[in-house]
Amino acid sequence: MAAEPEPRILELSNGKITARISNWGATITSLLVPDAQGSIADVVLGFDDLDPYVKGMSPYFGCIVGRVANRIKDGKFRLNEVEYSLPVNNGPNSLHGGLRGFDKVVWDVVDHKDGECPSITFQYHSKDGEEGYPGDVTIRATYSLPEAATLRLDMEATPENKATPISLAQHTYWNLAGHASGDILNHSIQIWGKHITPVDENTIPTGEIMPVNGTSFDFTTEHKIGERINDVPGGYDHNYMLDCGDEKNGLKHAAKLRDPSSLRTLELWTDAPGMQFYTANYVNDISGKGGAVYEKHAGVCLETQGFPNAINQPNFPSVVVRPGEKYKHTMLFEFSN
Repeated sequence: MAAEPEPRILELSNGKITARISNWGATITSLLVPDAQGSIADVVLGFDDLDPYVKGMSPYFGCIVGRVANRIKDGKFRLNEVEYSLPVNNGPNSLHGGLRGFDKVVWDVVDHKDGECPSITFQYHSKDGEEGYPGDVTIRATYSLPEAATLRLDMEATPENKATPISLAQHTYWNLAGHASGDILNHSIQIWGKHITPVDENTIPTGEIMPVNGTSFDFTTEHKIGERINDVPGGYDHNYMLDCGDEKNGLKHAAKLRDPSSLRTLELWTDAPGMQFYTANYVNDISGKGGAVYEKHAGVCLETQGFPNAINQPNFPSVVVRPGEKYKHTMLFEFSN
């Protein structure tokens, strides 16, 4: 048996933006982006070294989560007449793949290119029965810098011998003013989703598809995140149906996030059906990079995904992938100022 690779941090840079990404959880630990004046800020929450990630102190900062992102009700599902039980790690639910999801393992670095379009490809082999899920699955994630101010993530997963739910998400916490600049309540956001999937007291979707029109969830036009957040108990932690964005190159416009102080803007494009809009409601007194302390609402997550608990909701888009099929999920992060 080959020794398990050591957790380490790799760099992707094109002269305009620089990403530091670890093979631990395929995690973005730092992303340096200029503003209109050319001043550089690190726009993602995280830690200076890998120790806190490896020790489980990270609330999913920057990582890829799976085999199934978000919550599965009671940690149970049925597939092909078999009942599966998963570790419960979020109240009564199984969250983000369980106790040791894809964010808490070392991935192999299978490719690292510099040059015109710098990229890093990570691969992970998830075994049959791992965290309770059926079948062996090979997962690949490629981060690349295809243009001056664009980060792209291509995820794919191939089940080898059994049907299984697969839904991966990239869990970066964004703060476009800089990771240490306080809360994101002043950022404005537009979300190209006219519906959300409302949730019960355990944050599990009820199965209903609710129009956002006339509610505090309506970001079909740009609003400040903090403008109506107090109308939403605890803050935003909701899945939006991405159902009204324009398309380019097979990707839908999902969200546009803007910081009024630096004028940095992030446009997100994806081919996933949903996006969890999460305002870091549970972040509390976390010692982050450079001595920064992250508090509630210190960042915002824009997690494109399959719908939460879709495996138990027949009216949600299916997240089941069968042998011979391939799961694919692309995210494009375009920065401007």
